[in-house]
Amino acid sequence: MKPPLLILTGPTAVGKTELSILLARAVKGSVISADSMQVYRHMDIGSAKIRPEEMGGIPHYLIDMLEPWEEFHVVRFQELARAAMKEIYQAGRIPIITGGTGFYIQALLYGIDFTEEPQDSAYRRELAVLSDVRGGAYLHDMLRRVDPKAAEQIHANNIKRVIRALEYHHLTGGRISEHNESQRQKESPYRFCYFVLNDSREQLYQRIDQRVDQMVEAGLVAEVQALQEMGCTRDMVAMQGLGYKEMLDYLDGALTLPEAVYRIKRDSRHFAKRQLTWFRRERDVIWINKPDFGYDKEKMIAFMEQKMTENKLEL
Repeated sequence: MKPPLLILTGPTAVGKTELSILLARAVKGSVISADSMQVYRHMDIGSAKIRPEEMGGIPHYLIDMLEPWEEFHVVRFQELARAAMKEIYQAGRIPIITGGTGFYIQALLYGIDFTEEPQDSAYRRELAVLSDVRGGAYLHDMLRRVDPKAAEQIHANNIKRVIRALEYHHLTGGRISEHNESQRQKESPYRFCYFVLNDSREQLYQRIDQRVDQMVEAGLVAEVQALQEMGCTRDMVAMQGLGYKEMLDYLDGALTLPEAVYRIKRDSRHFAKRQLTWFRRERDVIWINKPDFGYDKEKMIAFMEQKMTENKLEL
């Protein structure tokens, strides 16, 4: 039989972390973070990282594993997540992938192999220089001309993925969006339930605004200052994360603090919309709309357990 796997994802600030702890308790699970920022040490406030005292004794993986200057990408995520899953299965527990990076989840769930994709490091460097000279928006426009669907799916700030999509087209003449779609049709090597937690737009945006205010109160500015003092610069992938790049602009004098906070809230709302667009495209998704459950977490857990039973998802 295929090994069991649970996924609990959804847009930023929807409440995944708290529900994942309840789910892990209910099904004897361990949590693997599918978050591109929580893997970094020293980046606690801006990444809304779960604190040790909030874990409730549940084992957590892929949190505080790397320094901010280390590279973290989908292939590294796959390697680390698979190693964690092996450990979790050996302990007689079920892995619960929790986080909002849909691309990482998809890659792990369907065993997508990125190592076979063609590469051209010289062309990649050429595009990186072009990005520095002309800006990320220029590269994004280049991508829009050759692969509109990929441009729609990849944010202009995600320079690395924009370059990868352009490189793929340069080498194959094909569209990476179509390649990814075919990869998504692969059969998963796991028995899984793919839960997506969601809320009304009004409630979600309210939670986002509240979270950003709490981050600032908790010392987000001081956290970014400390990272700068450690030698972290804005060209590092980690420092381009939402909340960090805006605070760098504030510290550099390009924005006032209210302007930086406004941008974080605005861009977090845009990010949540893009996340939901991604999850709506995925197959085999089970939606958990919080208003349908009267915001009762126990009812949500009971529903998830029912779906697990229907899908014969046990160890």
